[in-house]
Formats: sequence, structure tokens, C-alpha cells
Amino acid sequence: MTIGRYDYGRAGRIGIGTPQANPTVEAEFAILTPPSVSMAVIRLTSSHTDPADRLRSYLERLEDHLAAYDTYRPDVFGFACTASSYLVSQVDQHRIVAACEQRFGYPIVTAADAIQWALERIGARRIALLSPYPPALSQAAHAFWQGRGFELIETGNAGGLGAGADTRGIYAMGSIDAANALARIDIAGIDAVLFSGTGMPSLPLIAEHRTGPPLLSSNLCLAACLFDQLGLRNLLDPDSAPELSWRDRCRAATTQF
Repeated sequence: MTIGRYDYGRAGRIGIGTPQANPTVEAEFAILTPPSVSMAVIRLTSSHTDPADRLRSYLERLEDHLAAYDTYRPDVFGFACTASSYLVSQVDQHRIVAACEQRFGYPIVTAADAIQWALERIGARRIALLSPYPPALSQAAHAFWQGRGFELIETGNAGGLGAGADTRGIYAMGSIDAANALARIDIAGIDAVLFSGTGMPSLPLIAEHRTGPPLLSSNLCLAACLFDQLGLRNLLDPDSAPELSWRDRCRAATTQF
């Protein structure tokens, strides 16, 4: 990790890749990221009109996307599209990530891998999975987490995208959709609630959560994992200074003047 050579990012520099129309990743990372860490964002682009093909393309063309950084080298890069990992085989994903790490020289963390890291860190095996995805993508998400050894006690849909819907419809949703999905499930006996999908806002809901099982999201888990690689304190600890700080920034960001 490079420290102290730059005016900005003296605690570390992170790179983020977000789907081309996603308005949520940068907004939530601006809330989650402490001032001592700098962030450089690239857009994951694809010309595919089919949502599944587009999501696969974001990951399959990762090397091309990272080349857009030119000579910039973050200390760690976060791939902020969870759904791509549900549609690309784990073998292919590992191959793609390893090739990019070899070429560019910095570690790469996918949102899905960051979620698994976070769930294991807090000891969660029995989870509620809530997502804004259309049915086919929801099924792929369920299979993915079951394949990684997690028990899905509750599942639910946020936002109500129907079969064949364009996944870009997620970007019109708000944290109220996450809250409504949470209200419809029974959280008794579960270890954590996971809001899967970097495009649906959920930090305002998580910021005010105080009782019951932990609430996790794709963006929160990815940020926590990236900051952990920088050697920063645990973002998932509800009593830690970083955790309390981002909650304050979230309230400030969502307050109307």
C-alpha cells in the first residue's frame, strides 16, 4: 500500500467499477469512505441490450475496463456489480480476476466475494436474502449463496421487477423499497439480512437499524472488505468509529435543507 505520497488518499487509494447507469455506488461509497481514503471510479460499459448478457459482459471485459485507468494504480479495486458473479461461473470469475491482478498489479475484490467475507467475519450462516432482481436473476442469486454453503431462511423481492424486466429499473428504486421488503419477512432465527445489489439504495435503512440481526448490503460489504485490505478499522463493528462516522455522513447526505 502506498501511504503519504499524495495529498489525497494518504490512508489508501481505492478503485471502484460501477455499472454504466448505476447512480447508487458512488453515492453510497462517498458516505462509506473516510476522508483519508481517495476513490477513483470507472464505468463498466456494455452495448448488450439483454440484461443478463450485459451483466456478464461487465465482468468478462474487466481487463478492458481497468485499462481505462491508464497509469493509475489503486491500492485495491472493488468490482461493484453483484449480479455479474451470479451469472458467470466461479471458475471463469477467478480466472478473469487473477489475469487482471497479474497484469495490473493490485488486488481485486468482487462485491460477491466481499459479501461472503463479511458474512463469515460476523459468523452468519443462516441469512435472509432480499434483492430487487427479476425472477430469473433472483433464482441465480439463491443458487449462488446456497452453493457457497449459506442457508437461505427467508428470501424476498424489493421493488417488484417482473419476468423479463430490464435490470436498469433497479436504479429508480430507493431505500424505502429495501425497508418494505424487510418488513415483509420474518427475521427470527436468522444471523443476518443481506440486501443484494449495488444499485438499490439501502444505507439510510441500515444507518438507523439498531435491533435484530445485522443488515448488510453489497456496497457496505464491498467497502468494508476494501478498507480492511488497507488496514483500516472494521467497518462492520457497530461500535467502531468508522461505523459511527458513516452513519453520521449518511444522515447528512439524506437531510433536505
